[in-house]
Amino acid sequence: MTVTIRAGSPHEPQAKTLLKQSQRHMRDLFSAEDNHYLSIDALCDEDVTFLLAEDAGEIVGCVAMKRMAGYGEVKSLFTAPRARGQGIAAMLVTRLEAVARDEGLPLLRLETGDLLHEAHRLYARQGFGLCEPFGSYAASPASIFMEKRLA
Repeated sequence: MTVTIRAGSPHEPQAKTLLKQSQRHMRDLFSAEDNHYLSIDALCDEDVTFLLAEDAGEIVGCVAMKRMAGYGEVKSLFTAPRARGQGIAAMLVTRLEAVARDEGLPLLRLETGDLLHEAHRLYARQGFGLCEPFGSYAASPASIFMEKRLA
């Protein structure tokens, strides 16, 4: 597998399919009020960077960063089930961190579901630590909040 990471559009057909898979998975696991993913159209906003992982012409992963006041928020990290366990999510997060650093953002933050244990381990390996709710998020038993300083 030779994976490349590139900027892309959430409206690319394969990216849209992957995002719909991710959103379906989140709806299966969490109630509507505990789902905080961005819509495909919201991922196209100019304050969002959207990255794709591609292998041999097939999109196998995605991640986004929404620029907020003083930090970037990691959104929509998802890897196709067939491509899991190959380091693709870590590659996407690493590239997103580079984008944030290049833009001078001091911090990345994220909210993820309490049942997404593989995601928690990935983020911890990438240097994220637990934090309090941020932005407009309220504390919820279904949410885990994490952040990473980029200084």
